[in-house]
Amino acid sequence: MDQNTVLRIARDRYKGWKTREKFTQLLGDDKPTDMSDAYAIQSALYDIMREEDRFTDFRGHKVALTSPAIQEMCGVSEPAYGAVFKEFIYSNNHQINMSDFIRFGIEFEVCVEMGADVPISDTPYTKETIAEFISAAMPAFELIDDRNADYAHLDAASILTDRRWCNGVVLGERITDLSTLDIGNLSTRVIVNGDSNDHGNTCDALGHPLNSVVFVANHLAQYCKQLKAGEIIMTGSALKTQFPKPGDTITYQIAALGDVSVRVR
Repeated sequence: MDQNTVLRIARDRYKGWKTREKFTQLLGDDKPTDMSDAYAIQSALYDIMREEDRFTDFRGHKVALTSPAIQEMCGVSEPAYGAVFKEFIYSNNHQINMSDFIRFGIEFEVCVEMGADVPISDTPYTKETIAEFISAAMPAFELIDDRNADYAHLDAASILTDRRWCNGVVLGERITDLSTLDIGNLSTRVIVNGDSNDHGNTCDALGHPLNSVVFVANHLAQYCKQLKAGEIIMTGSALKTQFPKPGDTITYQIAALGDVSVRVR
């Protein structure tokens, strides 16, 4: 895909998000030939958001398509990467205004924080070798806006070009004592308006949250970039997406990590 096409599609994606248009799948000449094309469009879109909107620097990263079922639905065999602008990061008990979204969804994740820069390495990182760079973990929400997408007509590349629909993350309190804690085997629970409505385990996203950190570190290395101290990684949803309504209070609890809450208005 040539650079003019990449820039045109990126600008179309930006316009669609800003003017609240329905999300559409990329087809025909606009369809990325592979995930590299999709990442090029995604990168160009981030540049437009910096140049023409309020967004400044990345503060973190996110991983999507972390379950086999979702990967199969989208026709891919690996997760997908996205970046998180610092303007999209909110603290616990955040108030969400539904009018800021076309169709608001919420996902349930472990977020980790990097305690040191991760050197670019010719040898791919593993769950074991990446662990030493992590300083904290916390329960977190990802706030998504699928722009009324037709889920019967989706593909991974099209969603990737639209920033994986990321429109914010909400972070719980940081837990720094991880030495005796296996964050890849903790029970989870979602509570909506005081009632439990879903539960699972942190292993349900790529088998372990650190596998998502490995994916990000190795993905960035392909572009001569690295994970840096202080950055966060949203490691992927371990439960199905929910679509709250105004008035809802949602809490996500992770055993030994605590909880994070939002209220929708």
